[in-house]
Amino acid sequence: MTGQGVRWTAEQVLALAPDAASQRSGGKLAVPRPWSEAGSGDGALWGTCEGSGRTPYQTVVDLTGSSGPGYKCSCPSRKFPCKHALALLLLWAGGSEAVPAAVECPEWAGDWLRRRRERAVAREGAASSETATGTGQAADPAGARRRAERRHRAMLSGATELEQRLTDLLRRGLAGADQSGYAPWEEIAARMVDAQAPGLADRVRELGALPASGAGWPERLLSECALLHLLSQGLLALGSPEGPEGAEGPEASEGGQSKPSRGEEPGSAHGPGAAGATTARTPLPEPLASTVRARVGLTIDTAKLLADGSAKQRDEWLVLAQRDTDEGKLTTRRIWMYGRRTRRPALLLSFGAAGSAPQLALPVGSSAEIDLAFYPGGGPLRAALGSRHGDFTAAGVPEGAGGTVTDALAAYASALSTDPWLDGWPVVLRDVVPIPLDGGAWQLADADGDAALTVTTNSRASGLWKLTALSGGAPISVFGECGHRGFAPYSAWHRSGQHPEVVPL
Repeated sequence: MTGQGVRWTAEQVLALAPDAASQRSGGKLAVPRPWSEAGSGDGALWGTCEGSGRTPYQTVVDLTGSSGPGYKCSCPSRKFPCKHALALLLLWAGGSEAVPAAVECPEWAGDWLRRRRERAVAREGAASSETATGTGQAADPAGARRRAERRHRAMLSGATELEQRLTDLLRRGLAGADQSGYAPWEEIAARMVDAQAPGLADRVRELGALPASGAGWPERLLSECALLHLLSQGLLALGSPEGPEGAEGPEASEGGQSKPSRGEEPGSAHGPGAAGATTARTPLPEPLASTVRARVGLTIDTAKLLADGSAKQRDEWLVLAQRDTDEGKLTTRRIWMYGRRTRRPALLLSFGAAGSAPQLALPVGSSAEIDLAFYPGGGPLRAALGSRHGDFTAAGVPEGAGGTVTDALAAYASALSTDPWLDGWPVVLRDVVPIPLDGGAWQLADADGDAALTVTTNSRASGLWKLTALSGGAPISVFGECGHRGFAPYSAWHRSGQHPEVVPL
């Protein structure tokens, strides 16, 4: 036990690695021989590791941070955590005597830990002070309002142009879209960036990749064009640049996370070409307007969100899964959580430069009393991480979560009714059996054989075979996202001993 409350598993440690190469390198160093001066205590690990240099590398891991562990290593690696930090964590997770419990850590480790924790306390105090005094608000409210109005006009102009581009595309027909290449789509996306609508720009770029996506691409392209049209119409119908929650300026890192998903376009007499019409539009109701703002790239300031008591939800949050994806110039980390008392899911997002792991990291398969603040929108899922009240402890399958394949599909359908651009919805499938099919396809079938979900084609093959090994042909509980492309498995519960453990896939 440490300040984190529970000794992590090797799977939880490896889930923190920035890439597969770091996992392999860390695993090779996770042996006692190269380590000395190692120890653990007060929520931290430390040790020196022999390397290629003359002086051993000094490695420290702070496990007490509310947003995940912190790392310090004297090696030249730019990856966080580096292979030495991963190796030290793996040694500790395995209960190795090479990382014994110590009364106090060496001076070189203690100095860094003290400075890091003092900075964390100072940041929390500054945030509390700003919230109490209002100094966190804009110093020039009138200027902020003018900037928001200019941004709103630019976005409306961009949406109008996008509607005209979609109209031209449909007039010409989709048959030649696979011959025109990617350049026209990139040109439209650049125009949306100029219009300060990064969410529209990202969806346009995804449209450009569809003509090269294989058989059936015209149907997929038409479907995604309809969803893009629906989103631009929603932007044009926004009553004001700022909702009651106080939307901030667009950020590419935030708006860029919207992914295409299927939805139904409501019946309307307005076609795509009606974007430039001067007819009055009825403003969108909340929370649909908040959903549109988030999808086009208008974001909420995190500090303001965390200070909003109505958005905050304290619960015992279970960490279900963590996944990193490369998205252009960004690495996006998604962490899914589930509230034991509220029985609601939550999604945390963190971003890092391409090739670098984001800083936010939580131990998968554990739970703690945490404050989360949910962003506004229909069926709110995304949340910001607030304060943690207590240590992380081991957690099993969440009570009240999950059900059959039919239940998962119903949950996704319900979420789509409030956010038609939703790519998937987090669910727990209970008592399903992984079944490999011909051609490399997979499905997860209910134990009674009544229904099955196709596994998404981009799911990791290694994770699917790991799931099969964990199952051993018997029913197993699996967490993942259910969407229009199928089910994407992220973790599973494996019973080893008294309590089931979460295994990342």
